[in-house]
Amino acid sequence: MNKSELISAIAENACLSKVDSKKALDGFIAAVSNELKKGGKISLVGFGTFSVAEKSARQGINPRTKQPIKIEGKKVAKFKPGAELADAVK
Repeated sequence: MNKSELISAIAENACLSKVDSKKALDGFIAAVSNELKKGGKISLVGFGTFSVAEKSARQGINPRTKQPIKIEGKKVAKFKPGAELADAVK
């Protein structure tokens, strides 16, 4: 499912127009992005939790040259599904 298909599904399930559904989805994405940029966490009970995890720097190996390389540490977005979502997928 891509973004336009998701907008159509939201419009159908929530009895909204596609324009309103697009605004709602864009607002949701912006809110989640802004909160994660601040290092925050968003918990939607039953659905899941969006958070930021830190990956530490580590040593790796270049597969082409077999030489060791340094991989920089970074922050990554993380999603942990809630119990209801996990049960729905089973």
